[in-house]
Amino acid sequence: MMKKIIAAFCISAFALPMATAYAKDDAKDDAKTKQNLQSTRQYYAQLIAGTPGAQVRLAELNMLMTMLPKGGDIHHHYTGSVYAETYLDWIGQQGFCVYRESDLANKQEKFRIETRKAYITETNKTCLMADAIRKDNAFYRELISTWSVVDFDNHVHPQVAPDQHFFNTFGYFSPISKYSTNQGLTILKQQAKAENQQYLETMLKSAPITDHPEFSAKIDALQANSSKAEMLEAFGKLADFLAQDAGAQKKIADYVQETINDAAGIDDADFTLRIQTYVSRNSAPSKVFSSLFAAFAASQNNPLIVGVNIVGAEHALVAVRDYNLHMQMFAFLKQRFPKVRLSLHAGELVLGIVPPEHLQHHMRSAIQIAGAERIGHGVDIMHETNPDQLLAELKKRNVAVEINLTSNDFILGLKQQAHPVAMYLRHETPIVISSDDAGVSRSNLSREYFLFASRYTPSYDTLKKTVYNSIRYSFLSPSDKVIQLRQLDQRFVKFEAAAAKLALSAKSKF
Repeated sequence: MMKKIIAAFCISAFALPMATAYAKDDAKDDAKTKQNLQSTRQYYAQLIAGTPGAQVRLAELNMLMTMLPKGGDIHHHYTGSVYAETYLDWIGQQGFCVYRESDLANKQEKFRIETRKAYITETNKTCLMADAIRKDNAFYRELISTWSVVDFDNHVHPQVAPDQHFFNTFGYFSPISKYSTNQGLTILKQQAKAENQQYLETMLKSAPITDHPEFSAKIDALQANSSKAEMLEAFGKLADFLAQDAGAQKKIADYVQETINDAAGIDDADFTLRIQTYVSRNSAPSKVFSSLFAAFAASQNNPLIVGVNIVGAEHALVAVRDYNLHMQMFAFLKQRFPKVRLSLHAGELVLGIVPPEHLQHHMRSAIQIAGAERIGHGVDIMHETNPDQLLAELKKRNVAVEINLTSNDFILGLKQQAHPVAMYLRHETPIVISSDDAGVSRSNLSREYFLFASRYTPSYDTLKKTVYNSIRYSFLSPSDKVIQLRQLDQRFVKFEAAAAKLALSAKSKF
């Protein structure tokens, strides 16, 4: 017994100084982490304030924003995020060609992709293969400028309106955009990891459509002034059919499996992918509803397809005409599929692009009628009815606004302080910074954070909170969020240690 007591005493006597040593090391590490945080705050503040008599230190700020942990990108369109150069590579791999001039008689349009083998021949001199395009520098540059916004502002040339140019690009590269979705996602993953991003929530493919002539006609006959009862009756008949029809259910099951195949092998220890499904807001009402039904069904209880959205030019004729009808569709389907998460493009409008009355309710309807948990863009907030009350409601409901600075600037002309992001911050509305269509915009997520920091000079703590918002307001499961937030904590510890060293080496001698 005495030997056991002596042994226990010896172990205890040995363990006590060890535990004390570990505690001291932990305290030392914690103190160093706090010191690095404070150094990063000070360095960042110097960069956005500039030096006396000088402007903001943009180059250093740009570097710091590239190093910054990004968390997630949760307003992201797959097809608009792949760069045009990658699409050209895929055209070469598929043996397709691109027309270098238009021939209306033969229904050939300059810059369009030809996928029909019968037209891809050596005698067709107007349709160039990928290698030939790369050898023709003038046409190559024209092509990249047409399939993206590069060069739009920096030289004089005939051009359509910026918003039309932006949305036109998708029509050009759409024939090749789904060539190898898994390969495309792999490329986007590599790009994201290179700029210290750990999570991507992308809008990948639109949900399938199933028609029923009688029930579809009833929905297509609905008008803006149709009663809610009329809408619900028409919705109910088509929804009941889609829920029971074997063909419709097979399309949904095939769509889910296709999405699973697209995402195969993308997740790893440092990167996580989730998918939003979506519908086009500029289709016939019955097609929108049928596609929405499929989107909700695919997303319900699905750990990969985590949300539903609606996309397309919000100021287009059909989108404006059917906006309230679309919101009622979301409300109806949310009742049938209550677990589905919703992020809606809403308020991507400015004064002049639509009549004033259409600026007064899009965001409010997306929240109050459709039940959106996040709002994409939300830049018409100033023109909404009772905007002060809407701001308060966004805060109360904890609805995050997805900020897309580059696309808002290009498509809508919202520049600098005309953008409401600073107003959102002042009113404590949660925001996230996102990239939207980085391939078309020739941007990336680091660039969006750089614009946010340089234009609106948020404090470092606000900047850091905004990064964390990209995980907190994602549609990840609660358990996945815990994992992602822990990873983000670790990334910021490393980042702030690196930023503190950078601050020491960057002391100005001028």
